[in-house]
Amino acid sequence: MKTTTFLILLTTSLSIQSQTAADGGEYGAASSRLSLGEVTRNVLENNPAIKEAENRWRAARERVRQTSAWDDPRVVGESRVRRYVDVPPNAFMDQTLAIEQLIPVTGKNLVRGRAAAAEALSIFEEVRRVQFDVVAKARATYFQLANAYDQLEINSKNLTSLKQIADISRSRYETGLESAANVLVAETDYSKLQEARRDLERNLSDAQSQLNTVMNRDAFASVGTPATSSINHAHLSPTSLRTVALAQRPEVQIARARIDGEKSKLQLAHRAWIPDPAVSIKGQRYNDAAEAVSELDAGLSFTIPWVNPSKYSAAVRESRANLAAAEQGLEREQKEALRLLRDQLAKIETFHHHVELFDDKLVPQAQQAFEATRLSYESGKATFLDWISAQRNLRDIEAMGRDHLTHYQAAVAELEAVIGADIYSPAPASSKGRKSR
Repeated sequence: MKTTTFLILLTTSLSIQSQTAADGGEYGAASSRLSLGEVTRNVLENNPAIKEAENRWRAARERVRQTSAWDDPRVVGESRVRRYVDVPPNAFMDQTLAIEQLIPVTGKNLVRGRAAAAEALSIFEEVRRVQFDVVAKARATYFQLANAYDQLEINSKNLTSLKQIADISRSRYETGLESAANVLVAETDYSKLQEARRDLERNLSDAQSQLNTVMNRDAFASVGTPATSSINHAHLSPTSLRTVALAQRPEVQIARARIDGEKSKLQLAHRAWIPDPAVSIKGQRYNDAAEAVSELDAGLSFTIPWVNPSKYSAAVRESRANLAAAEQGLEREQKEALRLLRDQLAKIETFHHHVELFDDKLVPQAQQAFEATRLSYESGKATFLDWISAQRNLRDIEAMGRDHLTHYQAAVAELEAVIGADIYSPAPASSKGRKSR
């Protein structure tokens, strides 16, 4: 009787597993496929935070031309409104028109333009920071979505298996071959899995909403099934990544741009001691004169900064202090970049170790233990509870291994945001669309 019951269970399980594989899983064909490249492209094109940062950069670029331009010419016109005494003709000026232009012979405008260009470069690096952060978040959410689908598949297999075990244990209990306790254990596990399924469905909904949000779509819009959830392991060299991080991380580049900006401001403070001359041309017309212009004068004017040395000396000292602060800021950002790189590489290596351990040892061992328990139960050497425990352990290990894969994928995606460079390499999609266990 025991052998017959087990054969029925085994045949039913194999039939259900074959049907699941043929259909692509309960959730595999629920909607169209969504690739990681498509998600990244949509985020870069449509994300509001990225567009906001790009517009700030465009505004900063236009500021460079404004600051490096010459000062506007100054036009002054005067006309006699009324004279209360009689004067002879051509004795006094009645109309005057003057044009004055500041000539930036010291090149202060060009220095101000270089400072504005450095500020624009800082804003550009802020755009890159936003892009890396948003893309990393989108990719992590993509992997969480793929994990949610796989976790639901694992839960479905577990529910199917436990439902069969509960039904068989109930039948055996009715014939006196199984205890009531075993029936209750199987049914309790089945109910707990149903409860856990609601949490998995909520996680799936959360991932869909977050992915829609970063792609600037309605939160309730449908989201395709992730086409892949595995990546090629990147053989990352700490030495090469150190160089990349110090050269391309946005925060380091911002610190360098600030140094360039402060150098320009220091140069501008030194040049403030040298005045720029203003050239003027003035045309005057006498009262009752027949010609349009009676006299044409030219003039030159400039400020005298040397009478206020404390003011300009303080400006030079201020610029030097700001430059020293910017240099210290660069050193701080470089050290922080290396710290983040080391921590992220350790994180990646840890999760990669977990993934390999589960794929190569824990999952196969749990599968072997389940099969061995099944055979022992068939031969009467193992109890019914041993079989349930082995089955539960296998599914828990499968679920935990899938979580580790998601953490590893997200950690590799986050590495791009840490170093400020594209190093992510997604693996081609499998025939099932996701990595199978």
